[in-house]
Amino acid sequence: MFLKSDILSLRKTELRDLDFVCSLESNEENAKFIIPWSKEKHEKAIENTDLLHLIVEDNHPVGYIIIAGLENPNLSLELVRITIGEKGKGYGKESFRLIKNWVFTNHNANRLWLDVKVNNMRAFHLYKKQGFVVEGTLRECLKNEKGFESLHIMSILKSEYENQDH
Repeated sequence: MFLKSDILSLRKTELRDLDFVCSLESNEENAKFIIPWSKEKHEKAIENTDLLHLIVEDNHPVGYIIIAGLENPNLSLELVRITIGEKGKGYGKESFRLIKNWVFTNHNANRLWLDVKVNNMRAFHLYKKQGFVVEGTLRECLKNEKGFESLHIMSILKSEYENQDH
């Protein structure tokens, strides 16, 4: 087990988990807020020493997380993706608690950042509650079948994390 709490556990993703990961990404509710990866791209991510690919479990897989920048000399990690299939059960909130603690305490990073589509209000509000601050907006940087979408860049610094109630 990579990380564990009373509610859930996070473990490193294995090749046998990729059908679950890909099905979660292709779920209509999730797909509109992320750019789905191919199974091959996830396989490469598992093997990449700069990435941490994790499965979120509560006796069974409920989501996954990808973090990039493990080898970044600037101690800045990117939360590439957090996707939870079973919404409204607190899995996202608890996953963030575990990940932030690992990022700032175990990995000793100075910054954790992410991007979020501006229309993904559920995620945006979760990130704000978790202490993330909007740094800026990449306007109309993603092209889709309906036109263009913008991304907010958000981050939390170690000093901000240390001032939060855990």
